[in-house]
Amino acid sequence: MHKLNTGTVVALLLPLCALMLVFFLWPLGLVGWTSIYDNGLTLDGYTRVATSSLIHKVMENTLEISVIATLTSLVLGYAIAMHLARMSPARRGPYLVMVMLPFWTSILVKSFAFTIVLGNAGIINQFLQWISGGSWHIEMLFNRVAVVVGMTNYLLPFMVLPIMASLLNQNRNLKFAAEIMGAGPLRIFTRITLPLSLPGVFAGVLMCLTLSLGMYITPALLGGRQDMMLANLVDFYTRQTLDWTLASAIAIVLLVFSCALILMLIRAQRNQEAAN
Repeated sequence: MHKLNTGTVVALLLPLCALMLVFFLWPLGLVGWTSIYDNGLTLDGYTRVATSSLIHKVMENTLEISVIATLTSLVLGYAIAMHLARMSPARRGPYLVMVMLPFWTSILVKSFAFTIVLGNAGIINQFLQWISGGSWHIEMLFNRVAVVVGMTNYLLPFMVLPIMASLLNQNRNLKFAAEIMGAGPLRIFTRITLPLSLPGVFAGVLMCLTLSLGMYITPALLGGRQDMMLANLVDFYTRQTLDWTLASAIAIVLLVFSCALILMLIRAQRNQEAAN
């Protein structure tokens, strides 16, 4: 096999490096600089982040909503992935298309669609009123339920695909051997299927948790005042109060927080792999 020399590798990587520098590292550097500069070097933005009860509450909301949405996506995504993995390749194709549909639709359009589905005059409440004679009504819009539902809809493909890949890579003979030895479906799942699928689970959780921490549109459209997340707070201080120093400090804190969670998940995955 022909090996690429160092010059060729560098030439191939230069466009990507330039793209990352212009559209990622440079804007990120500007945000970091804005967080510590306001007519002079200052740490006022980070001081207010550390002392503001509002920001602390929004941080708590962000973590709570992100974890709930990720866990919901994990439960639903694992069930969907198992169902798809058991199908033949020919039958799996159309169902994979349905799983991928959220990728093909704007998150803004989907969030507006959920206002119709979950609203007081939405499909679900109309059905409840029909079967109850007008006595049942559930508030599902502009609250945490709507935010989790909208985020789960967006995150599901990121959970289904890596888990399904792990399930498809498992040796089917292990299941047959366990059945011959008298193991039931539950024991096969807990001792064979689940442990071998953990790399896909970790990958899905990592992607979903990272994406959900920075979610903006879904909580802005479907959530209430009690469901504000850090991205919404950054938008508020950027556009409403024009406090760019504080907004930049919050953004940097969110970035550091996300990186810390990612490192924790990666370390947990490595420890699990080492234990196996």
